Amino acid sequence: MKSTLDKLDGLARKLNIELPPESVQAGFDKMYREIQRDVEIKGFRKGKAPLAQIKSLYGEKVKSDVLQDLVSEHYAQALQEHSLEPIGYPKINFDQGLEENKAFSFTAELEVRPEVVLNKYEGLEVKKEEVVIDEKQVDQVLENIQQSQSETNTVFEDRPAREGDIAELDFSGSVDDQPLEGAQAQGHLLELGSKRFIPGFEEGVIGMKAGDQKTLELSFPEDYHNRELAGRPIRFEVTLKAIKAKSLPDLNDELAKKVGGFETLEALKEDIRKDLAQREEKRVRDELRNQIIKALVQANPVEVPEGLKQEQKEMIIEDVRKRMADQGLPPEEFEEYKRKWDSDFNDSAALMVQSTFLVDALAQKLQLNATHEDLNQRLQEYAQQTGIELERIREFYGEQNRMSRLAFQITEEKVVNYLLDKAQITPGKVEASPSPV
Repeated sequence: MKSTLDKLDGLARKLNIELPPESVQAGFDKMYREIQRDVEIKGFRKGKAPLAQIKSLYGEKVKSDVLQDLVSEHYAQALQEHSLEPIGYPKINFDQGLEENKAFSFTAELEVRPEVVLNKYEGLEVKKEEVVIDEKQVDQVLENIQQSQSETNTVFEDRPAREGDIAELDFSGSVDDQPLEGAQAQGHLLELGSKRFIPGFEEGVIGMKAGDQKTLELSFPEDYHNRELAGRPIRFEVTLKAIKAKSLPDLNDELAKKVGGFETLEALKEDIRKDLAQREEKRVRDELRNQIIKALVQANPVEVPEGLKQEQKEMIIEDVRKRMADQGLPPEEFEEYKRKWDSDFNDSAALMVQSTFLVDALAQKLQLNATHEDLNQRLQEYAQQTGIELERIREFYGEQNRMSRLAFQITEEKVVNYLLDKAQITPGKVEASPSPV
């Protein structure tokens, strides 16, 4: 075998591998002998079928198997010869087809692991916010509880609909005098002021009385998610069937008992404060983790393999896509969102890839890799938290990829804790920057 190495852009490398005819033929002979030994062909004893018959019956399969074996074996040899540590799978290209007794060559394009130099990892500077629970936050939670326990009753008073009312509507929308699909409903309940309809609709209903009919001449917004309708006029024929209003329960001990079994309203408030404090403390911890990771990357820049960055970027985008779809964002709007935040997705992916290499290097240097004891303890914690039997948890994490991800997660936690323990932490508020992630 002869191999040469070309250095491409960044961490990309190209191996050029040439095999002489005798190496190729040795591969064919080995495969034919294995088939001859095991195959049963009518008219011949097992292991005694002539090679010509074997080649006639299994020639194409043998060629495919030999090709796979030769590429795998000699690619591994070339990696060792050039002391390369690849990341991911190579892109294999063939200069010509594989034939018996003929030389064969192929190329393998790959990316190699970047060199990691740990310049500074102790004394990194980060800010930590003070956890403060504002009583306005408590009041907001109480208001949400009130809303969740509210009752909706018909208003029999002879008065017009106003903001905050719930209107029971029949309506029909048309564009160019043709009914618009999805723009008709009967008995639809709409909270006036919720901004759930296109601009002007809710405002048009406000002031109507039960039984009133009205025509609303409106237009779709210019940035409407359906491009075919954006900016176009639409006519709604609206009938206000009834006006309904929410009836909120009083904030008192009875409500506290109803929603959580608390003896008093003050006990409910105290529980809300504790919950808010726990959430804030987690947010501050998560922000500290993000800061220390960013500080580590800034102090120890690592060249980013393009392939890994693209894989990470796609995973980030897919995660954001799912979360936003759950929140009701239409697919076409997400495509626009993705284009808008493309550079930020790139930056986030690069940061994650760099941090992975740095965490791995620090774990090796400081002997912070996850141990079997760490893994067992984490699995026991999961079992306690979920109520699932430990053996079922172990079975789930028995799959190698899942266990590897869990091991890295624990390792990263240990490294981050070490960094924070050695960091210069000062009180202060972290400026939030727009982010798609």
